[in-house]
This record gives sequence, structure tokens and C-alpha cells, in this order.
Amino acid sequence: MQHSFVEKPNSNKPITIEVDGEPLGVVIPEAEGFRFLAVRFNAFGIDGRTFTTIEEAQAAARVAQGPEAN
Repeated sequence: MQHSFVEKPNSNKPITIEVDGEPLGVVIPEAEGFRFLAVRFNAFGIDGRTFTTIEEAQAAARVAQGPEAN
């Protein structure tokens, strides 16, 4: 009898965080929540922070973006 090998999907796939269509970073799912990794200079203030939800990370990125994001 042959056993087929099914690769487990990567649950740690980065999720892009955009504000007004501009990518500011990605979040990586972790046991504690979602760790933010900045890809734009104006988001470095929240780089490395862990958020409970993706929405919380999105809101923090919007604040980091500054007044032009509103």
C-alpha cells in the first residue's frame, strides 16, 4: 500500500498590510499574535511589534503613516 504525501500549507505566510494602497509592511502569524515587519521607512516605528489581530496591525500602520493616510 502506498501512502501519498500531502504537504502541509505554510501557516506562517506573511500577510501584507497596506494603507491607502501603499504596502507598509507584513505581519507574520506567531503563537502570541501577528508580528509586524516594516517595508517602508514611515512604518519603522511599529517594526517588530506584536498585535493581537491583523486589524490592530492595520490601525497601527495607518497611525504610523501619518495625517496623509486619513
